[in-house]
Formats: sequence, structure tokens, C-alpha cells
Amino acid sequence: MVTKVPPRQAAARRPLRPLRSLRPVRLLLATGVTAASLMAVPGTAQAEDEKTGGTTLTVAVSQSVDSLSPFLAQKLVSTSIHRLAYEYLTNYDAKDAHTIPGLATEWKSSPDKLTWTYTIRKDSMWSDGQQATAEDAAWTFNKMMTDPNAATANGSFTANFKKVSAPDPQTLVIELKQPQATMTALDVPIVPKHVWEKVSDFSKFNNDQQFPIVGNGPFVITDFKVDQYIKLKPNKKFWRGAPKFDELVFKYYKDGDAAVAALQKGEVSFVPNLTPAQAAALKTQKNIKVNDAPGRRFYALATNPGARAKDGKTFGNGNKALLDPEVRKALFLAVDRTTLVDKVFQNHAVEGEGYLPPRFGSYFWKPADTQKRAYDPAKAEQVLDAAGYKKNAEGKRLGKDGKPLDFRILCHATDPNDKASAKYLQEWWGKLGIGLKVDCLDSVSDPWVKGDYDLAFDGWSVNPDPDYVLSIHTCGTLPATPKDTGATDNFICDPQFDALYAQQAAEYDAAKRSDLVKQMQSRLYDTGYMNVIAYPNALEAYRTDQIGSITTMPEAAGNLWGQDGYWSWWSAAPAARTASADSSDGSDTGVTIGIGAAAVVVVGLGVFLGMRRRSTADDRE
Repeated sequence: MVTKVPPRQAAARRPLRPLRSLRPVRLLLATGVTAASLMAVPGTAQAEDEKTGGTTLTVAVSQSVDSLSPFLAQKLVSTSIHRLAYEYLTNYDAKDAHTIPGLATEWKSSPDKLTWTYTIRKDSMWSDGQQATAEDAAWTFNKMMTDPNAATANGSFTANFKKVSAPDPQTLVIELKQPQATMTALDVPIVPKHVWEKVSDFSKFNNDQQFPIVGNGPFVITDFKVDQYIKLKPNKKFWRGAPKFDELVFKYYKDGDAAVAALQKGEVSFVPNLTPAQAAALKTQKNIKVNDAPGRRFYALATNPGARAKDGKTFGNGNKALLDPEVRKALFLAVDRTTLVDKVFQNHAVEGEGYLPPRFGSYFWKPADTQKRAYDPAKAEQVLDAAGYKKNAEGKRLGKDGKPLDFRILCHATDPNDKASAKYLQEWWGKLGIGLKVDCLDSVSDPWVKGDYDLAFDGWSVNPDPDYVLSIHTCGTLPATPKDTGATDNFICDPQFDALYAQQAAEYDAAKRSDLVKQMQSRLYDTGYMNVIAYPNALEAYRTDQIGSITTMPEAAGNLWGQDGYWSWWSAAPAARTASADSSDGSDTGVTIGIGAAAVVVVGLGVFLGMRRRSTADDRE
């Protein structure tokens, strides 16, 4: 989203997101509780653990899984699970997000930057006992290069690949059509060839029928029920070391309000994406720590630019008045971002401007004073008047067809920020004579992917390398036909933006690439199809009497949920384990974790999940 549908989300409209990621995804992490708590809460996961002798860590989510296929999944909850189940060629260090080894232990490029050679580690094993090799990686990329359906979620990474081969089990060679700056940030799950080569139709295969699912990440997916749960077990063969719990469960909950209550009772150990009021209340409670850190997401307003497919056909029922840049300009001039940050986010956010959050310093962009659309309702009135949108006797603004200007906005029913922001928009735009109907849905994916919306609350989680969240606004991510689903976030297709995207993708010089990325943000800002409102903080809380140690990313003032890796869940250790254990430093990853005995865990309930936005409704990551 991020979440990105966007961003990439598409199938379910991954959406409002989309974050690679996409809005906030709320999750609950359940770990150990006391015997008294178990007596007060019968039927919990812990009770089951007492029968089986194992420990379970439960994460409650409110976002539906769009697919368990890494080739299709775009929602944040789905891609987060895939980070746990499959290795990428490289990973991001928990301390500062610099590139570190993943499935590949080292890499090098040819002098012309057109050939990249990766050394694949010898100690990565698939959970079924077979060794992971360069052939698995080559097969994964070649499938994405030759089958459009396999390129649904991450095709932007391989679009420039010319040839991929594995001359031996430990050597992967990727030949490019032109230089590509993302070769050490290919966020593509590598799958086992011996399993996936049996799949006949990648557009329909959701990888949810046979368990356990073979993977080589820290966890193995063992069971899944739609909108109920996903269960995972530690991968005992994981080269970096197995996780601390005997089972990890992502449990679906539609109601998010129960999350905080569960945290207070000790039934849940971790809650992300808190509202400011919830965070304030939790700060006063014993054994609860509130984490308030700069986030990696942006929160935005998106307008329907006229949904269209690569074949040139248009679809959806977006209001055509929004195709007029003057209308979009007026709407955004009447949005007081300062008030939204103050009143809605209660200052647990930074006012939005550019597309990428301040956390990504070298890519962060702000419009010049002469370019900026500052809050100016009087100017908004003037823009509409000059463009021919006059008011009638009742004060209603009329479109070019003589009908009142009334818009719809897609709102996530699980996100209080959407609902609160929408009320302000109704007031501000109402003064312009423009009506706004707020459509708050449990899933915005369906209308979004169909183009059946006027505006929408959008948001994505941004990766250390911004290529992905930029790619979702290129023409190449549009659906092939109106019946297909693309990787686009919001159907934007702008030749000037595309040209800049191609340049930054091939630019290895960091300073030059940064400048191109800023030019892309400037262009996106000027088109007026998106208006970034805020960069929300990662506002989350956990029980210190249940979670003894867990890694934030970055380690200094970082987030726990929605990381660019698997550090939080892989490193999490029960309080009982870390209380008497020595801590060790994983120097290869920059993660510090506790090691020791085990503690019991309870089922987590309630959670509000923002959305991953991959499809445009959630954020991809």
C-alpha cells in the first residue's frame, strides 16, 4: 500500500490498499497468559496447547487474504504471510533496511550492468526436505516472464529481464534488456520448481488446497480457511534458525474494537494501527507498551481517472467530471490536511505532500511553493467558476451537463480514519456546492477493480526501494481487458510519468536516481489524480508481560507490523522465555532476540486491518 490495491492488488482489489505494500493492517498477536486468564477465557488457543503440549502465537487480522499464490497475492496480509513462507534473493537489514543476503549469499554485475550473477546458498532447504537451488529461482522468474498470469503481482520486477538461467545449483544468472536499479531489491518470493511446475493455470490456482505448503522461509503454511484463519508451523530447516513458537496463527476478525479489550485482558499480546484515543488510554495501563514510530505508509485521496484497459476499452461508472483537472484541483484546494492530521490523526502523523514518506529520506519530495496546492477554499471556488461549474439558486454546483456535481468516495468500513476524514470532506466540499456520498464497505476491492467509484481513500506501505509503489501508476500495469485484473493502483496511465519511471529504473547512480524519483512524484502531484493527505505513524501496542522481546524495523524508532522482512514474527519470544535467557545478536541480520524456554499462548481476537492495498484498495506492503 502499498497497500498496494494498488497498488498491485487487484484481484480482490487489494486495496485501499492497495501497500507493496498498502491502509493499515491491524493485527493481534496472542502469546502466553496466566492460568487465571485461561480460566476466565475458556476455549482459548492456550487451552488447546495444554492438550497438545505446544505453544501458539495468534495474530488477529481483519483483512481477507486475496490469494496464497505468491504470483497473485497483493494484499498486505497475504504478502506478509508470503514473506514468512518463502525466501527472496535478498532481504533488508532490520537495523537500517540496507540489503543483506537472503536466498542469495552474494551477487555481482557485469561492467555494463546487463548481467547479474547470484550465488545461491547451500543451506536453504524446502520444507519437504529437498534443497533449494538456483534452478528454483530461475524457474520462478522464467514463469513470470512467459506467463502473464504469473506476473500479476510482481511482474514489474521481471519485465526488463532478457534471460534467466541456472548453470549450476548455486549460480543464478539474470541477463537484462537494459540496466535495472532494483537488482538487489527483487521482492519476489522464490517458489519450489518441483511443486509449482505442476500448476496448469496460474490465473486460477490459489495454492490453498494441499497442506502443508512447501516453502523455505521461517514458517510453513499448514492450513487455511477463507476469512477464518491461516496456520503456520516453524520451518525447522530454516537456515537462519527456527522461530520460537510451535505454531503461528493469523485469525480473521471483522470487528476491530474487540482487539484493545482483548489486549487489556491479556488475551491478546499485540495490536497495531491503534487510534490515537486507544493509544492514549493504553499508555496508562500496566504491562502494556505503546509504540509510536514514524511509519512507512502514506494515506491519500485517489480519484478515478477513467478506468481503462490496455486494449483501449474503458469501463466503470466513474464521474466524468473528475476527468477535468480543474475539478480535481478545486477539490484538493478545499482539503485542509493540517486539520486532518490534527483532528483525525491527533498529530500521530505528518502532513502529506509527496508520494513517499519522510522516512525514506533520499527519495522524499515536497512541492515548491508555487506548485503546492495549499488549503484555499476561496481559490477553489474561483477555479470552479472559471472552469464553468456554476452554482444554481440552491447553491449546488452544476456540471457541464447541467446536473448537480455529486461524488461518491470508497471508504474502508474497518478504518476509523476513513470515516472521520470523510465527514470533513463532506463539510468542505459541501461549501463548494459539491455533494459527497460516503460508501463504507467491508471490502472496497470489487467496486475498485471494476472502476465503479469516483474517489477512494488510498494508501500503501513503501519499501526501502520505491520502484514497486511507483510502478503501480504506469500504463503497463493496466488490466489487459476490462474483464482482467491488472497491477494498477488507480488506473493512472501517463506517458510522461512512464518515461521518468523507465529512466529511474535503469539509473544506478543513487543521486541521479533520487532526482528522477522526485520528478516522478512531482508529475504525479501535478496530474491531480492523487492527493497525499498524511504519513501516519505506526501506532501499536503490546503486552510486556507476554512479549519478552520482539524486533522493530528499523531497530531505532521502527514499526513491528508490516515490516520489509520477517523480523518481528521470527524474533518474537515469550516473556517467560526471555526473562531468564541470555540474549544473542544475529549479526547477519541486525536483529537482537531473546532465547530460552517456552511460554503458553492464547488466541487473539479482534483486529482492524487496514489493507494491503495491492489492488488499490489495500496497500501492498
